[in-house]
Amino acid sequence: MSEPVVDKLVVVGLLVSATVLEASGDAIVRMGLYQHSLSLRVLLFLAGTALLFGYGLSLNLAPLAFGRVVGLYIALLFVVWQIINFVAFRSLPTLPILVGGALILAGGGIVTFWQRS
Repeated sequence: MSEPVVDKLVVVGLLVSATVLEASGDAIVRMGLYQHSLSLRVLLFLAGTALLFGYGLSLNLAPLAFGRVVGLYIALLFVVWQIINFVAFRSLPTLPILVGGALILAGGGIVTFWQRS
């Protein structure tokens, strides 16, 4: 495998990791907000904090300027959020979310792959 391909795989891997960590951390913090048990609430907040820190770290480890990967990141984030939302909250996306998501994916592709001068 050539070096540029490996570099692209590293960037995509870091972006996927960041999106999974961000969406999972957000979901866990949301779960913590609605817990009546203080100890469980604190535990969920601490877990969410660790995941959100991991998101920030993995996103900033990507060896490209953020402006170059933001489109791909936002598109991936939308998809991962929908998966996490279904897994954690058993909520399927509605038609407006699917239509808006298609626009997010299209926009992410334009931002990421449109040739820059």
